[in-house]
Amino acid sequence: MWKFALRNLLSRPARSALSLLGLTVAIAGMVGLFSVARGLEQTFDRSFKSIPGLIVMQAGAPIPLFSRLPKDWKADLERVPGVHVVAPEVWMRANIIEDKPVMAPPRFLFGVDVPSRLKLRKGVYTESIIEGRFLSRDDAGQQKVVISRQIAEEHRKKIGDTMSVNGIDFEIVGLYHVGSLLLDIAILVDGDTLRQLGWFDPQAVSGYYVEPDGSASNEEVGRRVKELLQDRPLTTGSPMSLLSLAGLGQPKGSSKSESKSVVGWLVNTFSGSNSEVDSATAESIPARTTSKPPSPVEVRNASDFSDRFKELSEDLNLILALLTGIGMTIAVLSIVNTMLMSVTERVIEFGILKANGWSPWHVLKLITVESATLGLGGGVLGGLIGWTVTIVVNARWPDRVNLFASPGLLAFSVVFSTIIGLLGGLYPAVWAMRLSPMEAIRRG
Repeated sequence: MWKFALRNLLSRPARSALSLLGLTVAIAGMVGLFSVARGLEQTFDRSFKSIPGLIVMQAGAPIPLFSRLPKDWKADLERVPGVHVVAPEVWMRANIIEDKPVMAPPRFLFGVDVPSRLKLRKGVYTESIIEGRFLSRDDAGQQKVVISRQIAEEHRKKIGDTMSVNGIDFEIVGLYHVGSLLLDIAILVDGDTLRQLGWFDPQAVSGYYVEPDGSASNEEVGRRVKELLQDRPLTTGSPMSLLSLAGLGQPKGSSKSESKSVVGWLVNTFSGSNSEVDSATAESIPARTTSKPPSPVEVRNASDFSDRFKELSEDLNLILALLTGIGMTIAVLSIVNTMLMSVTERVIEFGILKANGWSPWHVLKLITVESATLGLGGGVLGGLIGWTVTIVVNARWPDRVNLFASPGLLAFSVVFSTIIGLLGGLYPAVWAMRLSPMEAIRRG
């Protein structure tokens, strides 16, 4: 039956090729679209597995970049049972590098507390140094940075070169490479240096990285941290920190007299520096009492970020499925059209076959095998093309995208395409099997 079906398809090469091409393009598009989602999942999983500790950040902040916590909480967190190291973190956008605005991929200034980072048993960046060195205690307050290999290649920099970030020159002392699109975007610098430059609230941090000592589970350590900080008010949140996200932080060496500038006016207006206005406002607001105030912090581990991303991935998969559905609909209509025309042209042939003993089910089987063959061919070709495209794209833009066409996705594309082809030939097959031999010959 397969040989007979294949011979029938080859007898009309142009029509069969066009139908095969339509399904191939649809399957290749499906593989390409879903490889985006699979690539993101792989990137997140790989990145989170390299971060075994906990991240303490402001409640409601999606990422540490938008979080602000008091700097003086470090000592209290170190006394929590089960905690090995507490490493304060400062995150800021690097808006201008080498006098060029940075849009995509994003780059971030990562202010680290060097002594704490050097105590970590597993430090993502300290273990990923490929050239030069990591920051040392002697770099405190110095304008020295460690950058990723991708950033160095992008701006053609090497160890010992100077790189301008947000208008300030930094000396490059080390290169690192984690191999993750989410982690190879940071420019590591001493956290106090960012504060001395006036780019960050001197009494705040973006968050704390907490490495447990292994005596308790991460969940238990996280619960203890939240209990410790449950009733503590947030005394930070200065708009200076928020303005620094847009590169509007007060530059080094500026004086209070400069508060008449636009930036100074914004800071004075929204930070509440006008005590008279603040006191009047405070008196006009009635006191509110609550039984238990909400926790000012969130303690997250790798699985928390992974779960949140899975929620986003589900929505992304829905959108991709809708886009793929459009292509599949066109492909199915193409197969239906091809098979219907093929059946119409061969109606005499079916009548003769039935007159020589073929049953209606034999006719049904022949036509569905032909359409399934088109589907199988389209699935194989589309899967190979989609897989090849993902490899080429990843090789061309390794620091921008990560597409992953998994074996499961490729296998699904072949099976799905075969089923689509089978369904596409079902209507013409049912129509042909219902014709009697005499009716078929008369129609022909």
